[in-house]
Amino acid sequence: MFLVPDFKGYDFFPHGTRLNFMKFKDICFFASLVAMAISLVLIFTKGFNYGVDFKGGAMIEVRSTQGDADIAALRTKIGALGLGDVQIQSFGTPQDALIRIEEQPGGEQAQQDALKKVQGVLGDGFEQRRVEIVGPAVSSELRRTGTIAVLASIVAIMMYVWFRFEWQFAVGTLVALAHDVLVTAGIFSLFQMEFDLSIVAALLTILGYSVNDTVVVADRIRENLRKYKRMDLTELLNLSINETLSRTILTGVTTIVVLVALFFLGGAVIHNFTFAMLFGVLIGTYSSIFIGAPILEYLGVKRETVVGTEAKTAG
Repeated sequence: MFLVPDFKGYDFFPHGTRLNFMKFKDICFFASLVAMAISLVLIFTKGFNYGVDFKGGAMIEVRSTQGDADIAALRTKIGALGLGDVQIQSFGTPQDALIRIEEQPGGEQAQQDALKKVQGVLGDGFEQRRVEIVGPAVSSELRRTGTIAVLASIVAIMMYVWFRFEWQFAVGTLVALAHDVLVTAGIFSLFQMEFDLSIVAALLTILGYSVNDTVVVADRIRENLRKYKRMDLTELLNLSINETLSRTILTGVTTIVVLVALFFLGGAVIHNFTFAMLFGVLIGTYSSIFIGAPILEYLGVKRETVVGTEAKTAG
């Protein structure tokens, strides 16, 4: 007969933790509004450093047949061709390189001529593994559809939260999601990091992560509104955040560990995508605590309306 040892779970956060998050709600909310405003100004004045996906051009993936690819030598040789903005970076293994060429004036023929010039410089020392050309019409369509995808996701999430909870929760979720997307996009505009389709995918993923975190906190707030009928709203919000803090932190930390590994070991191709995800997880955790919850107090969520909406939904 074998005895099974009795393993007990470990509490990372002691029961009864009461951190006063709402003490900093005003300064954090104001700082968040300022960050959103600065991000909007950066986006409309400085713009983005669009990748080939969004501004058109060509992308060539090559592999050196003579050892590691000499990125510096490639930049010197291809830069001397006078093709405008040319980006060359390591890709995957040390033998691989990714060459991005901006859209050439003169239409498709000019783009093909630029490719031939690059191929001539590469010679027999490199094997061409992939060539992609994105025209101006396609890049414009991708920009438009990418923007629509992000905005439509925010509206759909807001409508779901409005139906599932109450309009005050929907407003808090809307502001929190808009904050996460705007600040992340503002960082890319500020540092002129390459903005392509992978970043749009990262923003959509950030929306999903952030709303999941926000809904968990909102559900506990609604539960406590029904449970503690005479508790002060500020105290109740603090209680709800503290009760979900362990889940919030542990989920965030496990996600961040994976993203940090991808950031340093995943290669240059997903570097910007991983950075956007990493920053988005951090800012999403912040917004669920310091934006979504305080807005409920600013808007004065009522216990009667929350209980009434819950009964209506159940019915």
